[in-house]
Amino acid sequence: MNFSELGLAEPILRAVREQGYETPTPIQAQAIPAVLAGGDLLAGAQTGTGKTAGFTLPMLHRLSQAPAPRDARGRIAIRALILTPTRELAAQVEESVRTYGKYLRLSSMVMFGGVGMQPQVDRLRQGVDILVATPGRLLDHHQQGTLDLRHVEIFVLDEADRMLDMGFIHDIKKVLAIVPARKQSLLFSATFSDEIKALADRLLNRPALIEVARRNATADTIAQKVHPVGRERKKELLAKLIRDGDWHQVLVFTRMKHGANRLAEYLNDQGIGAMAIHGNKSQGARTKALAEFKSGELPVLVATDIAARGIDIEELPHVVNFELPNVPEDYVHRIGRTGRAGAQGEAVSLVCLDEEIFLRDIERLIKRSIPREVVPGFEPPPGEKPEPIVLGRMTIGVGGTQRHGSGRPGGSGRPAAPGGGRHDPRRPAPPRPARDVPGVSHAHAAAAPRHDRAGAGHATQPAPHAQPHGRRDAPRPGPRLTQPKR
Repeated sequence: MNFSELGLAEPILRAVREQGYETPTPIQAQAIPAVLAGGDLLAGAQTGTGKTAGFTLPMLHRLSQAPAPRDARGRIAIRALILTPTRELAAQVEESVRTYGKYLRLSSMVMFGGVGMQPQVDRLRQGVDILVATPGRLLDHHQQGTLDLRHVEIFVLDEADRMLDMGFIHDIKKVLAIVPARKQSLLFSATFSDEIKALADRLLNRPALIEVARRNATADTIAQKVHPVGRERKKELLAKLIRDGDWHQVLVFTRMKHGANRLAEYLNDQGIGAMAIHGNKSQGARTKALAEFKSGELPVLVATDIAARGIDIEELPHVVNFELPNVPEDYVHRIGRTGRAGAQGEAVSLVCLDEEIFLRDIERLIKRSIPREVVPGFEPPPGEKPEPIVLGRMTIGVGGTQRHGSGRPGGSGRPAAPGGGRHDPRRPAPPRPARDVPGVSHAHAAAAPRHDRAGAGHATQPAPHAQPHGRRDAPRPGPRLTQPKR
């Protein structure tokens, strides 16, 4: 099968051919006809398989076949709304919309926080067919009366599992209350959990179901390996791997923002160009770092999990887990940045004794053992004892979990589940409400002014000086991590 057999309009096929694509991926081959048919859809596929084109191509076709309605002020009305969990992913999706729709008379824009709001207001006044947005900034515009979603015909929830992880469920419900009840709704997700199916049961109307890979699978094109190493020598080992392997483009993941900063500083001191990207960076700094990394000008990008879904590089050769994630599903998303669209990739994890529990949970999730390979000279020290890992306000260790300042050890107490039930320790604890990045606290969310907390701007003209307010990339509690009773 090739794209010309899917029933897409010729201007779209022309743009697809210009990108060098002739044959659709499995998710595209199944999703495109389903979306063209006009029904709701729940689609799951492992990351890097072309989900974005799976909904943008048929969306563009459907919108191009009918004249654009006008709002009360005579402007082109928003007919398609795409929600994404992060700013980087929003920008990436909107870029795909522009790329594939270049020969159509359709307009699009991206909307997210962290940059000035007025450029987005100005763009909305010009009229927009397709809007790609993060939930927080979208609701800010609606509350200020700058946004009209009454004409939305197609609603897409991209990376739905990540939305749930980041606590966006309440914002999603608010958005659904704003858009028309009669519309085509599409849920796309890298992982396909039972929670996603439950969400689909509540939000979708008799959806078609597509699942092209088993749940939480990693691509066969990714060569995975673990380097056991002492906790104090991880930085040295990473620098050695980059130099000895002559790596020119490597994405490195850490758990915490301050760890990303320190690692980037160390690599720069070693003569290896690196920049950090996380929620405390201004949108201008994040955009600059991503652009330089994608162009190959920057060899190393050090990121927290905020970037796990927002970086799309066709042939990214290397991903390194400098620190393993405490949520095993995040491992799948991280290494999915390489080995995309059939290309070969390598995922390396530097694992110290403290992280063995995380490694076991990851291997259980992906249903395979990851090969261990000790680098000569970097063997874990004999007799090294596991130490607790600090995750935001939680300390994770062999003795259980302790909340900072609680004055009592954790591990035995589990918070009650909603409705009085017991919390399932195999699942992450309920996340705190967030805006465009994970982990924003209740106190920050309540105290921050609206313009500081959400920011605004157009992706093509970010305001480098604008700083997001009160946001953290603190990991969510994951499997085996329990919180003591208050």
